[in-house]
Amino acid sequence: MSKIIDHFKALTQIPHCSHDAEALVIYLRDFASDRGYTVQIDEAGNLLASKGTPTLCLQSHYDMVCMGRAPQIETIERDGWLHGVETSLGADNGMGIAMMMALMEEGVEAEFLFTADEEIGLIGANALAFELQSTRMLNLDSEAEAEVYIGCAGGADIIGTIWDDQIPGHGTCYEVAVRGLPGGHSGVDIDKEIPSAMTLLAAYLHGEEVDQLASIIAGERRNAIPSNAVAIVRSDTPLKEKGDVTVRPLSESPDVYHASREILDYLYRFEQGVRSMNTSRGIPQTSINLALANDTYTPRGVQIAVSARAMSMEDLEILISETVAEMEISGFAVRVEDKYPAWKPEENAFTREVATAMSAEFGSVKTMAIHAGLECGVLSQKYPQIEFASIGPTIRYPHSTRECVDLESVERTFRVVERLVNGEW
Repeated sequence: MSKIIDHFKALTQIPHCSHDAEALVIYLRDFASDRGYTVQIDEAGNLLASKGTPTLCLQSHYDMVCMGRAPQIETIERDGWLHGVETSLGADNGMGIAMMMALMEEGVEAEFLFTADEEIGLIGANALAFELQSTRMLNLDSEAEAEVYIGCAGGADIIGTIWDDQIPGHGTCYEVAVRGLPGGHSGVDIDKEIPSAMTLLAAYLHGEEVDQLASIIAGERRNAIPSNAVAIVRSDTPLKEKGDVTVRPLSESPDVYHASREILDYLYRFEQGVRSMNTSRGIPQTSINLALANDTYTPRGVQIAVSARAMSMEDLEILISETVAEMEISGFAVRVEDKYPAWKPEENAFTREVATAMSAEFGSVKTMAIHAGLECGVLSQKYPQIEFASIGPTIRYPHSTRECVDLESVERTFRVVERLVNGEW
């Protein structure tokens, strides 16, 4: 296992936040070329390394969600788990990349596909322009050992903006904040009752009947449950700390948004979390995350970003339509961005091979669908001749500073990958 962890730790020292991973692309290009692989890079920054006449493609995305101190990443091992120090770790999907690098060191004849900007809308997968030789693709972006994923949610980001004038406010000015909550992945963690800083902030302001908003900065990423939320407000009645909400009086006298009430009411009414369950698979069928609220993105006004997910495209379209209508009623101008398709669960010859190889290592295996976006959904539409499956080691709390990976799980999952590469299922 040490070679995989060594590769992974090397990756953590190369900045590769979404939209800022050029240094890692160069590193992977040189790594593959030095080991005799033919390398192609397309306009989106996707990289394909190949050798021989491959029938199997290994695939991971090379960008990461940067939280906390990232991209400055320090790692620490504790009780068999690898953690970052006050930072997201990038095991999602860096551990998959490290496994692929270990296979390339062995000279394995396969295709190795590294995709760009997965974490901000599967951008690389959507723009992929390679002609692939393989008939099977193993995605290494799942986050639970002994599970074979054969389907995933589709999703979209819904952006609402109110362009608004500010008017004189009255009363005392306060900073009202919720900081340092655990956060988590807005797909796989959405049903784990992780509190949202933005939801708590909105509930407090509603309860105190605050209707004068001067500024708001809440949330970190579109695909993360908010850990932090800060609002500058004015109030004629004194505000006091309550629960996770901190309150600090300010000496300022800022103007406030004319549409303060509409903005704050929308945040309060928003139904965060799981909207419906898929009882047959025990996962959410539809969910929605109030991800960002910020008044620094526009010259004047407030922008809100919501991430919607569903296990079918029909349900996704309904959820998008409902969310757009709710935003428009509240006065927001709305657009939908970065829509990606659901991957309909389907067992085939390849998924059965993967399950057999997994069973040989773990003794038992679950065939699953995941309430998160995997690039298999996009790629299966681009390459209908290819059969897909997804596996990965156990990773907890991705997209947060609590992210950690089970080192023993990495070793065991890699043995499954080696069986598949060597045809030993």
